[in-house]
Parts: sequence; C-alpha cells; structure tokens
Amino acid sequence: MADAITLDFEALAREVIARCQTLARFSEDVAGIRRSFLCSAMHDCHREIAAWLVPMGVASRVDAVGNLRLLYAAAKLDAPRLLIGSHLDTVPNAGPYDGILGVVLGVSLLSALKGRRLPFAVEIIGFSEEEGVRFGTPFIGSRALTGTIDDETLNLVDAQGISIREAIRDFGLNPMEVSDAALREDVLGYVEFHIEQGPVLDSFCRSLGVVEAIAGQSRLEFTFIGRSNHAGTTPMNLRYDALAAAAEWIGTVERHAQNTAGLVATVGTIHAKPGAVNVIAGDVRVSLDVRHQNDADRNAAVDYFVSQAENIATRRGLKAKSNRFVNQPAVPMDPFLINEVGQAIARAGCEPFRMVSGAGHDAMIMGQKVPAAMIFLRTPGGISHDPAESVEVVDVAKAIECGLHLLNQLAFTSESRARAEVEFERVTNHAESGSNA
Repeated sequence: MADAITLDFEALAREVIARCQTLARFSEDVAGIRRSFLCSAMHDCHREIAAWLVPMGVASRVDAVGNLRLLYAAAKLDAPRLLIGSHLDTVPNAGPYDGILGVVLGVSLLSALKGRRLPFAVEIIGFSEEEGVRFGTPFIGSRALTGTIDDETLNLVDAQGISIREAIRDFGLNPMEVSDAALREDVLGYVEFHIEQGPVLDSFCRSLGVVEAIAGQSRLEFTFIGRSNHAGTTPMNLRYDALAAAAEWIGTVERHAQNTAGLVATVGTIHAKPGAVNVIAGDVRVSLDVRHQNDADRNAAVDYFVSQAENIATRRGLKAKSNRFVNQPAVPMDPFLINEVGQAIARAGCEPFRMVSGAGHDAMIMGQKVPAAMIFLRTPGGISHDPAESVEVVDVAKAIECGLHLLNQLAFTSESRARAEVEFERVTNHAESGSNA
C-alpha cells in the first residue's frame, strides 16, 4: 500500500471534486444536471471515467444494462474481487455528488495505490440506474448484477413508450446479454461511498459515518370517507369532515414517530375532494411513508397507524381504508465489513459514527447477494437532490484516507487467510502421508 505519509489527501480530494464537476457537464439539460438511464450523456460519462484509468492499465467495459465496469487486476490471476461503486444516473435538477462521488472516489483509491497490486482485484462499478426516474423502477443497474432483472422489468416503458429492452438496444447494447452482467462466485464484497443526503453527520460535526443498515420502508395510501356539504350552512357538530379526520390522524402519526426511537413517518401528499373553498371535504386521500432499521418496529408502527385511522374515522362517523403498496425489508450491512470500515475511519483520524441510512441505495440490493458496506460523507446543510448539494474537501480527503486503510486491512486479512489455507493444506497432506506410511 502506498505510504499514507507520502500522499497529499487534500490534493486528491480537490481532484475528486473537480472530476465530479466535470461529469456534471454531461447532462440531458443545458441549464441543469439530469442524466437518466441510458441517455446519450451516459456515453460521455463512460468515456471520461475510463480515460482516467487508462494510465493504470485498467480494463473497462459496459455491460448489457449500461453499467460501467472497471477492473484493476490483482497480484495473482484468478483472485477474488472487491467491488467499489455507486450510480451515475441522477434525478432532474440534480446536484453533482449524489452517486457520482462514490464512483470517482473509487477511481481515486486506485490511483493512490501507485501501481501496487492487492491479493484481490478491485472492480469499480458505475451503475447505470438507481433513481428510478425514467422507467419508474429503481436499481436497474444493481439488480442486473444480482440477477433479478426479468422479462417483466425489461418490458416496462417510459413516458415516450420506449421499453427498457428498446432503450438497451438504442444505447448500442444487447438485451439478450443482461444475464451475463450477474455476479460470479468470486466476489469478496461490495463497498459504497455516498453522501449522506441528510443532516445527521453535519449536526454532529462528523466527516464520515458507518452505515449499519439501510432502513426498511413501507408506503401506504389512506382514504378517509365522509360527506361533502355546504361550508356555511352545516353546523360544526353535524359535519362528517374527511379532511378534519385526516388532519387529526396526521398529528397522531407525527407524535408516534417522535416518540419511537429510530422511526420516521411522513405524510407527503394530501388530495381532498371536491377541493372547493366553501365545501366540506367528503373524500381525502393521503400518502404515508414509514421507515425503520428494524422490520418488526416498522410493521408495528404501520399497524398502529392503520388502527388509529380506523378509530378516528369511527369516532367521527366516517370510514377509513388503507392500501400498502410498498413493503421493502431493511437490509443490514455485513458485520465484518462494518467493523473493518469503523477501524479504517478511526485510522483516518475520525471517530467512527454508526448510523442508519433512511434512503435506499445500491448497497441494499447488492447486500442481498454479497457482503456489503456503506460509508457516508457529511452533506453540508443536509442538502441533496438539488443544485446546492455540496461536499467539504476535508471530508473527501478523510474518505480517501479511510478507503486506503480499508483496502490495506482487507489485503492483510486476505493474505492471512491465504497463508492459513496453505498451512492447513500442508498439515493435512503431511498427516495423510503419515497415515499411509
């Protein structure tokens, strides 16, 4: 491993930030950043990133769903691989760091190795799709690696009626080869650097965080059914106001979430009918998003919110019904990698800060197939998915230093395991030869 003393981490960090800004220029929009799944700007991204790694002799390819795959060979042939990656697509009017920073940091780590080969290969992955913007379904890139892209997914269409299958062809790829993108059995694990996209690290003045789990998520729609009537002529005690019932329930949701450790619950949309200023609302539909790292706690909260909606409606002479349309289990990160990341952060001079990701990431998909870990970087002001999204040079520098320590630790573990296996084989062979004498 390159000696940390000889590396200028702040200079490397400034280079990472500059490269993220370069990639931000590759956009479908002139006035902002928007890079959806397999848009033409993604070709430019691929060419730019691959060019950075040419001096290192890194082999690059694009798989059948448009993931950029960059392989830094190991010291020996047929060695296992460590995956480092994140996504290259963006939301509309995006910031320059969400997803992209994780890919560029991986490139920087390879550069900082100064040509040293590890006992495992390192594959940098720029996932083609994570946000779910173009086709209404997220994680197309990482789902291809885990082998969970099926014909139903490939037949999904965008707003222009173009299917995922057709988009793959239009990008110059072959949809018949999607299964070839799936991981083999030679993967040690997956590591993802990502901006937090929230205010927690910033509020605690911490540069880096160790993600212990990605929260499970439930999404529901609630409907409160009352009776519309004239706003001026209906006395308050004779009303069946669906909006008033929904408002009472929303307050209950907020109070319960505030009093339950680790729970977040959000009512994000309200649609009241008939929607006139002088008419009592007779029908109100609201959304509910519930997240927690523990599935039992999340499901218990959902059950409570459903029962409270029914109780409030009954007391007011209304009806309430609910429909759960998302039930995403929580994904714990790998305990071994969590510990290794914590040690690497400490060796970089930061106190490890363990936390839960409330947002979904590629690591939650990869973690269902291989050991996975996430390292969060502070997001100043907690701002993300917005042009004002930013990072601090010192945090990026600490992330690079942490990443190098992590590679060194994993290399030591791999070498120790290899030596142990050789010794075990030697002792076993010796014992067998002795028993045959």
